[in-house]
Amino acid sequence: MEKGRPSWVKDKVLDKDFEVIECPTWDPYKDFKTDLGCYVLIKVMFDTMQISVAICNYKHEILKEFRGKRAQDIWTSIFNYEEKNSLKWFNRKDHAAYLGKELKKAEIALILGTEYYQE
Repeated sequence: MEKGRPSWVKDKVLDKDFEVIECPTWDPYKDFKTDLGCYVLIKVMFDTMQISVAICNYKHEILKEFRGKRAQDIWTSIFNYEEKNSLKWFNRKDHAAYLGKELKKAEIALILGTEYYQE
């Protein structure tokens, strides 16, 4: 096995500039940066068996609400709506990743019938 080659990679060629990058621990207080486009409120609604996402501006007004049963359906609808209407809600990749993570947690809570708490 080549030096530095990940043991789990079996049939891929490594780029000449390949390197393993060790990731530092992310601190949710020190490292957090606000996305200036919007913030989101996520709620599991057991009465309708749906997940609700409210897109809010920084005047604390709810701009739109998206509802669905699956995380991927919701984030796809949000990003498609944003693109179709030339909006700039999600400007930071970490904000989009956060939405995906939280929606998946909400989907699991909906399926299991357990409480969901947004981080």
